[in-house]
Amino acid sequence: MPNTILAIVEMERFPLEVATRAAWTAKLFDADLELVLSDPTVSFLRSSFMMSADSKQIADTVRQAQEEQLERIVAAIADTGLKISASIIQERPACDAMVAKALECEPLLVVKGTVYHSPAERATFTFNDWQLIRKLDYPLWLVKPRPWSKKPVIIAAVDPMHPSEEKGQLTQTIVDIAKSLAEKCDGKLLLLHTYERLEEISSFAKLEFKPMKVPVKELEEKMRNEHRRYLDSLAAKNDIDARAIHLLPGRTRHILPAFARTQEADVVVMGAVARNGLHRRIIGSTAEHVLDHVPCDILVARSS
Repeated sequence: MPNTILAIVEMERFPLEVATRAAWTAKLFDADLELVLSDPTVSFLRSSFMMSADSKQIADTVRQAQEEQLERIVAAIADTGLKISASIIQERPACDAMVAKALECEPLLVVKGTVYHSPAERATFTFNDWQLIRKLDYPLWLVKPRPWSKKPVIIAAVDPMHPSEEKGQLTQTIVDIAKSLAEKCDGKLLLLHTYERLEEISSFAKLEFKPMKVPVKELEEKMRNEHRRYLDSLAAKNDIDARAIHLLPGRTRHILPAFARTQEADVVVMGAVARNGLHRRIIGSTAEHVLDHVPCDILVARSS
């Protein structure tokens, strides 16, 4: 199924909102929708040391409830006119079952809900969320339960000067996804790149060494110009308006969440980097902080 959106719904993760966002995305990309309810409850019951008649009855009741809930979700989005397939995965670990389902249907992207409490609280990414980011070979759209703007704001968060970006593949993938989404939904695309100032990189930058003092201001200016040159080149290559380009000094973990709030962003497109040739993505402490504090949806692109 090369033209499919895979929506993974979980009962405790606002399933109707996730299904609705996935249906909206499938409509945008003229794709089919594969809707999967993930609930390993029955698997837990099967693994019980005492599989009594009562526990079997409970398992049957749970299965029936799952099927009824899935039917209600499908009915709620049936008027989209999409070709919708629906199924239930009960295997454990749930993350591995989700990855296996993605490998089976080879989707354009995977849509899943995640929890966000309030601007004053920390977003809670579950174990499954992090494992999907690390293991999934497809873009992952993490949905938060908040309404979208009529003209969505899409932020492409890029780092074209990252050490792993010698060929610029991940940066270009992020831009491609964000630009395509903005064009299809008549949204507003913003290109953001942050860089750490010299004084933030090292507390030793201002130390006086003999026989000379480190020229911090001059180095800062050269650093900013270099970052600007890379960002402008990326924008020009992708025909992105200069007014949509934002180069901001500071740590990404602080700047990106604040920028998303200020711009009233609907989704941030960012990347997860594969390291050491392994088929998994590495999310560092900075990225974890960003993902936990961005108030809107997050679309994680992968590097090959």
